[in-house]
Amino acid sequence: MITLSDIQKIFTTKDGPVNAVDGVNLEIKKGQIFGVIGYSGAGKSTLIRMLNMLERPTSGEVKIAGKSLSTLSNAELRKARQEIGMIFQHFNLLWSRTVHENIAFPLEIAGLPKKQRDARVDELIELVGLKGRGSSYPSQLSGGQKQRVGIARALANNPKVLLCDEATSALDPKTTDSILDLLVDINKKLDLTIILITHEMHVIRKICHEVAVMEGGKIVEQGEVLEVFRKPKQEMTKEFVKQITEPEDTIQSLEHFFKQDNGGKVVKLTFVGKDAERPLITELIRHFHIEVNILQGKISKTRDSSYGSLFVHLNGEKEDIEKAIAFIQEEQVEWEVIERV
Repeated sequence: MITLSDIQKIFTTKDGPVNAVDGVNLEIKKGQIFGVIGYSGAGKSTLIRMLNMLERPTSGEVKIAGKSLSTLSNAELRKARQEIGMIFQHFNLLWSRTVHENIAFPLEIAGLPKKQRDARVDELIELVGLKGRGSSYPSQLSGGQKQRVGIARALANNPKVLLCDEATSALDPKTTDSILDLLVDINKKLDLTIILITHEMHVIRKICHEVAVMEGGKIVEQGEVLEVFRKPKQEMTKEFVKQITEPEDTIQSLEHFFKQDNGGKVVKLTFVGKDAERPLITELIRHFHIEVNILQGKISKTRDSSYGSLFVHLNGEKEDIEKAIAFIQEEQVEWEVIERV
């Protein structure tokens, strides 16, 4: 559906050239929700703006639905953009227009007759959960409602692709979840390909099929969300994953535990998918002469599965502890002995 081939974007500044996006290659399948995550300055916003040519790449090729956008004339590009919707962090609504009028705006530009326009707007208002608010102005709406208007407007021309530029960063956690649920619903109902950039791993975890991690203008890691959660390779990816899978005070708690100079071993267990629901701790206590103390743990739901980590202290005879760890390994649960923090 979307192919980026060696995309590069260089900005000229007073301090010299800035390579905002540096040799990015991506393949995004039709119907996917694809996340791009990175800290500020990683190049995420520049990358997503090149998908609809709001920023033209310095070099490389952007292909969407078989069309090479880089080679289109201005008239052809305007037509191609009708198949690419976009929503923004700060909504970008027209404050002098009602909800109905905001959603109708791209249809006016496309020259759709008023009767068809109104029918399409009513359909979209229903889709995004704003029935009864068509006559309201943006100033009368909550942040979440404003973003729903932005989503409806982006969907007005029946796009094949929806670009989301930090679409939930200005929202509180509860509202963020409701918007993410709406995006999942739209993805399923319309078979819409969604590209979402964010600095929040919670967003990636909740709705994305695949994720790419950006740093310094480059894609440093990419894969299915669950696989990236299981085995993050880059330090930055590990930082993002820890935001979701480990409680904030894990390290402090383990430091305190080691200061007590307890015997035995501290083991980090990693659970994926159905493993997250297995009674492994009960099995350890039942089959081995050891004490099992749970120190910290957290299970997170991804879009299609579960992922979590559990820190436990195994106490007993050395031989019994080794047998217990061997059992964990046989059960194909990932584990790591934490010697010291």
